[in-house]
Amino acid sequence: MSEVIRAALVQTTWTGDKESMIKAHEEYARQAAAQGAKVMCFQELFYGPYFCQVQDPAYYEYAESIPGPTTERFQALAAELGMVMVLPMYEQEQPGVLYNTAAVVDADGSYLGKYRKTHIPQVKGFWEKFYFRPGNLGYPVFDTAVGKVGVYICYDRHFPEGWRALGLNGAQIVFNPSATSRGLSSYLWKLEQPASAVANEYFVGAINRVGIEDLGDNDFYGTSYFVDPEGKFVGEVGDGNEAELIVRDLDLGLLAEVRDRWAFYRDRRPDAYGDLTAP
Repeated sequence: MSEVIRAALVQTTWTGDKESMIKAHEEYARQAAAQGAKVMCFQELFYGPYFCQVQDPAYYEYAESIPGPTTERFQALAAELGMVMVLPMYEQEQPGVLYNTAAVVDADGSYLGKYRKTHIPQVKGFWEKFYFRPGNLGYPVFDTAVGKVGVYICYDRHFPEGWRALGLNGAQIVFNPSATSRGLSSYLWKLEQPASAVANEYFVGAINRVGIEDLGDNDFYGTSYFVDPEGKFVGEVGDGNEAELIVRDLDLGLLAEVRDRWAFYRDRRPDAYGDLTAP
């Protein structure tokens, strides 16, 4: 049975300051709502630059509480637009305790909770351990107005365990907001998320920012997309260089069809996987 949800992603460039970046995303949300979108996800650390290209404590100032001022601002907008929103931000739980986090807000403006990025890289251009602790909230799935939504953030996508945990927790759509560079990961970008969508039998929305920012030479290559549980792109993939709002129709009815066809969850063998969880 068809159950179509109109969903949106936005990939964009750094505007130069936090307030103008927030305003730009408010406008993108309004544009998405005007096109009928009922759920939307922004890119990783959406209101700032990708400051992890350098190791500078000045960028700790971008962290804020979640929920907090930016969450509350978008809660009001979500209620106004009737749209579920996934808001990837820099979280300060308390002074010195910082996470790479995504808040999830329902279509009535209620705050549903958050996911904290679990896997934290520390390589040239992606010095994330300087800024973030590993997430400690597990792999929550949020029961929203459009269905069951999960989040997995950027570097997480290289680790299959979290994708599976989200599926086991009931996810129908998983958003993967990212900031990833052309010279590093582009050969994986159209491989990993489609493969994970197939293996775990849900939709994935993959978001990547665009452009070269003043902090380094990382070339963020956009090409954001939705992919269905058969591994097929839903519509065109986003532009590789320009900011773009991507709005697509996702037929959640396909989930039951695919899960009946392949039955990957039925045929799991958790009794045989013990060694995989050993340190």
